[in-house]
Amino acid sequence: MVLVLSLMNQTHGDSNVSGLGSKGCDLFQGSWVYDDSYPLYDLTNCPFVEKEFDCQGNGRPDKDYLKYRWQPTGCDLPRFDGRDFLMSLRGKRIMFVGDSLSLNQWQSLTCMLHTAVPQAQHIDTRVAGLSSFTFPIYNVSIMFYRNVFLVDIVQENGKRVLKLDSMESSEMWKGVDALIFDTWHWWLHTGRKQPWDLIEEGNVKYKDMNRLVAFEKALRTWAKLIDILVDPAKTKVFFQGVSPDHANASDWGEPNVKNCVGQKQPLHGPKYPGRPHPAEVVQKEVLHSMSNPVYLLDITTLSQLRKDGHPSIYGRGGHNDMDCSHWCLAGVPDTWNQLLSAALFHND
Repeated sequence: MVLVLSLMNQTHGDSNVSGLGSKGCDLFQGSWVYDDSYPLYDLTNCPFVEKEFDCQGNGRPDKDYLKYRWQPTGCDLPRFDGRDFLMSLRGKRIMFVGDSLSLNQWQSLTCMLHTAVPQAQHIDTRVAGLSSFTFPIYNVSIMFYRNVFLVDIVQENGKRVLKLDSMESSEMWKGVDALIFDTWHWWLHTGRKQPWDLIEEGNVKYKDMNRLVAFEKALRTWAKLIDILVDPAKTKVFFQGVSPDHANASDWGEPNVKNCVGQKQPLHGPKYPGRPHPAEVVQKEVLHSMSNPVYLLDITTLSQLRKDGHPSIYGRGGHNDMDCSHWCLAGVPDTWNQLLSAALFHND
């Protein structure tokens, strides 16, 4: 069961949020507009953010990409209020579970909150795959658990086995108040970047299989466990939509452009000129089959429009490493978190 995130129609520019529910405008359809009041924060005030997301710190010369705000068609997305976010979450825990795109969103949120209450003590800890950013005065923890496939990888007879129907890592997120899951990009890795040797389903092991098929099987394992283990009265579950890359400019109608390098402006919305993302289609099918309610943060299309938002050569590796998958901070993941906030507090 996929829950719809929408706002009742409002007069453009009205900052009051009211009448939220299943009828109204789709927050995920719209366009990017230039807004000189953006970005929402200055990344130099967030020294804990990974270097690979700090595009300005890595020498990116242009700044217009920082100034775009997501404008849904027919209503306004509430501006993020970090203090209100923390007040509303007193005594609760949020956990992002997934890959580096989850990390991207988690670091965006922690920076948005820290800059909203700069005098509030925060504790930033990392133990193995679990990172926690805690505000003791609010008793709020924002966590990130790295698990790029959601399902398990185990060592068996010297081989790394990706188990499509096993998810023992679910013990890490039981009892958390809000869960935001994500997986996709690692399913495409091959060669030295592939972190498994064999794929197992049931008692059968495979050298490889169609990656989209494997992705769907893993998602269905995840969906079954969410339906069994999660009490929707206590825990809200979200799934981050597929975050697109911009490695092939022919996808957005510029075949003479190589990739995301040098891109300085979004595409005009509301529609992306390329085809629907195949993983997005699978993701929606699986979520619709579930019995427990899940909020889909349907960020694919709005992110597809932001060909300008990636680190490109201004990530960790400099000119030797092209990054058209992750996102600069401040940037696109801030909007994902505005949508998350709207779903948490304005979509009852």
